[in-house]
Amino acid sequence: MLRSKIPSNFDDDDSGPTPATVDGSEHFLAITLPSREHSRYSAVLEMLKSHGFVAEPSNGKWWLRDRHKTLNFLAKYGTKLRGEFGAEILPNFEKNTAHLQPAEIACTAVAAGKEFDVTLELKAGTAKQTDIHAALMTGRSYVESEGKVILIDAAKLKTLGDAQRALSKDGTASVTTRRTQRIQSTRLVEIETLVETIAPGFQPPATWKARSAALRNISALKPAPIPEALDNLMRSYQRLGAAWLWHLYKNDLGGILSDEMGLGKTLQAIALLSAVKSEAKPNKQCVSLVVCPASLLENWRREVERFAPHLKTFVHHGAKRVTDPQTLTQCDIVITSYGTLVRDGKTFSEFDFACAIADEAQHIKNRQSQNARALRSISAPSRFVLTGTPVENSLEDLRSLFEFILPGFIEKIPPGVRGPDRAWFDARLRIQTAAYILRRTKGSVAPELPAKLEQVIWCELTAKQKKMYQAVQQKGEKELIDLAAKGAGEGHIRMAALTQLLRLRQICCDPRLIQSEEQKPAEGTMAGELSEVTADSAKLEAFRELISEAVDDGHRILVFSQFTTLLALLREDLTASEIESCYLDGSMTPKARQAEVDRFQNSSKVPVFLLSLKAGGTGLNLTGADTVVHYDPWWNPAVEAQATDRAHRIGQTKVVTSYKLIASGTVEEKVLGLQAEKRTLLADVFEASEAAAAKLSISDLRSLLS
Repeated sequence: MLRSKIPSNFDDDDSGPTPATVDGSEHFLAITLPSREHSRYSAVLEMLKSHGFVAEPSNGKWWLRDRHKTLNFLAKYGTKLRGEFGAEILPNFEKNTAHLQPAEIACTAVAAGKEFDVTLELKAGTAKQTDIHAALMTGRSYVESEGKVILIDAAKLKTLGDAQRALSKDGTASVTTRRTQRIQSTRLVEIETLVETIAPGFQPPATWKARSAALRNISALKPAPIPEALDNLMRSYQRLGAAWLWHLYKNDLGGILSDEMGLGKTLQAIALLSAVKSEAKPNKQCVSLVVCPASLLENWRREVERFAPHLKTFVHHGAKRVTDPQTLTQCDIVITSYGTLVRDGKTFSEFDFACAIADEAQHIKNRQSQNARALRSISAPSRFVLTGTPVENSLEDLRSLFEFILPGFIEKIPPGVRGPDRAWFDARLRIQTAAYILRRTKGSVAPELPAKLEQVIWCELTAKQKKMYQAVQQKGEKELIDLAAKGAGEGHIRMAALTQLLRLRQICCDPRLIQSEEQKPAEGTMAGELSEVTADSAKLEAFRELISEAVDDGHRILVFSQFTTLLALLREDLTASEIESCYLDGSMTPKARQAEVDRFQNSSKVPVFLLSLKAGGTGLNLTGADTVVHYDPWWNPAVEAQATDRAHRIGQTKVVTSYKLIASGTVEEKVLGLQAEKRTLLADVFEASEAAAAKLSISDLRSLLS
């Protein structure tokens, strides 16, 4: 064989593998293979064979004697030879090819009003763009100009194409040697980040730098103009957050304050609203809007009164609603609920607000919802969202939020886009939104806050409980099979699957939840057949032991569940054990809700607070507790984390322990898998600044049922 006749630079001494060597000029190449034991031996050999090199046994070198092929090869592999392949470049070759230069990517920007014309192009020395284009069209990876040869690396050309597609927001656009695109000021940080690695010499205009520099380095932000009394109440990271919000406001931008729960997002937002008012021009209308869940209206009113008593607030809700928009000019901050905003959309849409803030933004993550549409109709040059979880179910959540925050900023995904093309849009979304999401964790900004410990308590179903679970599971599987056989629609099958999942989850918690749905079970029905086995619950026993030990040790406990019927059963159980408790669910009025919160916070004689997950998982400060019990898991770990952070937040002086009761071998255990997927999605978004989740597929639902 030819290869056996060619020296392979194999040394018999102990000097180790020898690298490939490169010699020649622009007219020819002479490359010696690395020694056979070299890690890149096979790769180099294959590269040479596939590009027309010919081996000469007499000197052990592989030769390429063609100027055109030589220059094309050097354009493609010149950088790889030095780097990836670790070749030794001989001095003679360096001397003979000193006039060869690589093409570079260049970026320039020119102000066009409040926007900018950005040009990305391939620079090949002094060669004209027409010459570069002609070379590429004829298969030449090099251009000659003024005695120099400029090599066009295919990898660099691909990088240029990727950057141009990002610039134009068109994932299918083809690469050109030069493209100019007008961009909005909202994209300055994104574009700057995009080009700084591929075009290091990029120098944006001064107006560009003024807008983007502060967002790229939050520590360089100028403080927000807030009253000294308010400033004295804030921690350093909260001042930075307020400065970030203020910078965005001053530039008619918006963003997401996504600090971890308990770090004072409301306080930072109030600081912004105070700054907005303080910098308002005399006799000019300056009213800000806060939209939040109805359960948080009183909380917002109290917080503004506490931290910024100089600001006049008006809670537009219930009987205290105005019909004349001009009436709103008599206050500084209007606070309303999402539901009221929908009902009184016309009144609000006719008013020009200075700033709009949406709290607990999960209420607008469905862009088609009435809440989202009503919020988007608000007129305000600067819009903000407060949420610890900008992504709960999928990246569509983030797209919906930015439709409110920066309308038109995020490009729409064309219908039918799937696979890699969809992934391109998702990757772009993370890059685009990063500068407009501020996320700090307790560990990074509040190290003095005690640790949060998490523990799963696995509960093995009792024999009777397991029998009921398996019976309902089998019945559910049969029902789905029958529905499919009858040609039922996907929506019908999905609803049936969700109903069966609900029943299985209820059995895991306490079989009495199933029994309570059918007050008088008919003979022969599932409830009738199984009523005899609905008296015990493994979780209830574990809960009793946990509560008893915690109370005896002096701990105070928050207990969360999605089922209000279950909370009622737990309250009865606690009463029977002579343990006092507070209670909160979504049916309570704001006044009654606040009364229960105050009672728990102010009285150490009440060791347990029972809360429904959705009604009590947000907007509450319950630092009186140091133990959290999640009786049943939810699909989304972020929702559970928010609930736990009712206790683990600024003001807490004790270590907070969170217990999660999980029925092993059941749908609850599978839910933990879904939660892990959601954690990954949240991490992707935060590191750049789907989880099957809310819209689980039929296959996902079936997997949970099985």
